[in-house]
Amino acid sequence: MANNRQSVELAWFAALCDDDYEFLGVPDEDLQSSWLHCSDIVRRAETNGFDNVLLPSGYSLGIDSTAFAGAVATLTNEINLLLAVRLGELVVPQLARQIATLQQISNSRLVINAISSEMPGEQLSSEARYHRTTEYLYVLGELLEGREVNIEGEFLQLHIDPPRITGQGYGCPPIYFGGLSEAARDCAAASADVYLMWPDTTAKVSSVVLDLTHRAQNFGRKISFGWRSHVIVRETEREAREAARKLLSRLDSATGDAIRAKSLDATSTGVNRQSELRSAADDEGYLEQNLWTGVGRARSGAGIAIVGDPDQVTAKLNELADAGVSAFILSGYPHLKECDLFARYVLPQIKHAPLSLTHAPAVLHDHR
Repeated sequence: MANNRQSVELAWFAALCDDDYEFLGVPDEDLQSSWLHCSDIVRRAETNGFDNVLLPSGYSLGIDSTAFAGAVATLTNEINLLLAVRLGELVVPQLARQIATLQQISNSRLVINAISSEMPGEQLSSEARYHRTTEYLYVLGELLEGREVNIEGEFLQLHIDPPRITGQGYGCPPIYFGGLSEAARDCAAASADVYLMWPDTTAKVSSVVLDLTHRAQNFGRKISFGWRSHVIVRETEREAREAARKLLSRLDSATGDAIRAKSLDATSTGVNRQSELRSAADDEGYLEQNLWTGVGRARSGAGIAIVGDPDQVTAKLNELADAGVSAFILSGYPHLKECDLFARYVLPQIKHAPLSLTHAPAVLHDHR
């Protein structure tokens, strides 16, 4: 590793959305999302030395991320909690109060993964949905910073004082946010502190970093970059590839299609890009030597894994860090087992620490 390489943030994944398997597509009661199983994952990630853990959210899948965060914050001491919130399902002033309360419970270990979601059955265009998200994130940040809000927006009309608890000095946590469309990129540039990317080629990652950096500068803001993927690491590349084959060994196409269709974002620009990458892969699903697209056969969203021996996985993460990525959110199947393997083989080789960020105020730009 280059001596001058900056620290990156290494996060694990808590699988709150029924996304844990021994064999992809084969349900396992012991791995189904529950308080006991998912809290075990979070505590294991903390014990193993990860900096952060993603608490994902799905409307119809798994368990509630906000309630879970409040409980697991009392069982952990150091690891940051990256709480996913589906903005389309939430009332913003109430969300501000929840986040401020969780900051108090966790001693300021909360960070936010904002999801530009819809309510089930709602159908907004991509542009309208991200414009709404921009308004939501602006109001959320203002309230959490203890400021009065007066807004007559397209989606929010609010004249409201901040909740009392937001005046406790915690402020707005850093906002992590992802989306590949033009509207999503503009929303991220105006509102987010960390732009999350699903896996892609390093050349594509570099181009996205450049693009979002310029967009954020146009709003007078700075932005950092994150990468969300799976990982399969074993002592040898042969063993890692065999583990990948085993993971898919009981999956049939119809089951995979049904799993992907459950997601409310199944037709998004990002999901379509993951499908394109699967189509470009070789017969075993490898896009590059150590980038495997097989996970996407049974998962909507991030569908690529870094597969290899410890040196290969480390080299890939360092390559992405050199391209501008400063936060990695990783997962593997089953999540407890792969958490241990990554902590044993890769974590000690990478200079890592939680991102040192404060939320940059969102910009409410006129999009109409």
